[in-house]
Amino acid sequence: MNKELVGALDALEKEKGIKKEIVIEALEAALVSAYKRNYDQAQNVEVDFDAVKGNIKVYAVKTVVEEVEDEQQQVSLEGALKVSRGYELGDEIRYEVTPQNFGRIAAQTAKQVIMQRVHEAERNVVFEKYSEYENEIVTGEVERQDSRFIYVSLGTVEAVMPVAEQMPNESYKMHDRIQVFVTKVENSTKGPQVFVSRTAPELLKRLFEKEVPEIYDGVVEIMSIAREAGDRAKVAVRSNDENVDPVGTAVGPKGQRVQVIVNELGGENMDIVEWVDDPARYIANALNPAEVLDVIFDPENERSCTVVVPDYQLSLAIGKRGQNARLAARLTNYKIDIKPESEMTDNAPVDDNDVDTEETED
Repeated sequence: MNKELVGALDALEKEKGIKKEIVIEALEAALVSAYKRNYDQAQNVEVDFDAVKGNIKVYAVKTVVEEVEDEQQQVSLEGALKVSRGYELGDEIRYEVTPQNFGRIAAQTAKQVIMQRVHEAERNVVFEKYSEYENEIVTGEVERQDSRFIYVSLGTVEAVMPVAEQMPNESYKMHDRIQVFVTKVENSTKGPQVFVSRTAPELLKRLFEKEVPEIYDGVVEIMSIAREAGDRAKVAVRSNDENVDPVGTAVGPKGQRVQVIVNELGGENMDIVEWVDDPARYIANALNPAEVLDVIFDPENERSCTVVVPDYQLSLAIGKRGQNARLAARLTNYKIDIKPESEMTDNAPVDDNDVDTEETED
């Protein structure tokens, strides 16, 4: 058994990349527990494993004391000096106590330890592989679902998509191929656990990077995303090249680029708006397709404003169930209160030239 165990450790290191020293350390600790359990011993023991010959020896470790109170843990100075004249109070003495039939127990324990380390190594390989995909898009296949999750096969691991991360406008069937965003990878006791999403704003960002080379290259930059998954999203973009139109680039010729993303997300509508340094213009752009006459900032709250729109565009600015205004607020990180022009003229003049309302593509 001894030679076989040494060979197994060598093979484990070569094939699985598991250091022999790590396995031996774990094996020695396991053998200590096995000895105490099988021989009903409470004494302090150590196990030495000879990595060359494979021999296993058990030692009882006792501390040299003046007066022995616990024979399992202590030895008198007088008794220690009989072993060697060099011992002093506080020293530790190791006595070999290896049982004759300990080899059988050692073999069983070694097998369990090695199998455990192999499983851990395999889990770590999968964990490290999918940790690289965290915050990225991967393509998987729907395997099954229950009341809590959609289970998506990513090849060597099964990812889970919680209900909150599933698109409300989508139904998932077995063997469907879907693109998902990896939100988190955990190395749990049950193995690597990968969490994925179809609703994360970052999924939308990665899809734009795939479809728009200028975004992937950084010529056009996505500054903010507000999304109500499966229904509508607003994406703010800016150009790092004055010769490149950020909105037109993201939308693509005849809307082809953005249409690919809309199709991937089951018809989710996209508003692509230009991000600008001027907060008033940016807020006006964010409320696209509504026309904005004025943006009045609250002097007591720098992240709050009132937006004035023509009366006939009030419902368009607010949007169905308040969606347009809500997404614009999230996109800009401003609290936006929308007022019709007629309501504001009774209180303060409105300057139509305060805001540049350049039209952006829908």
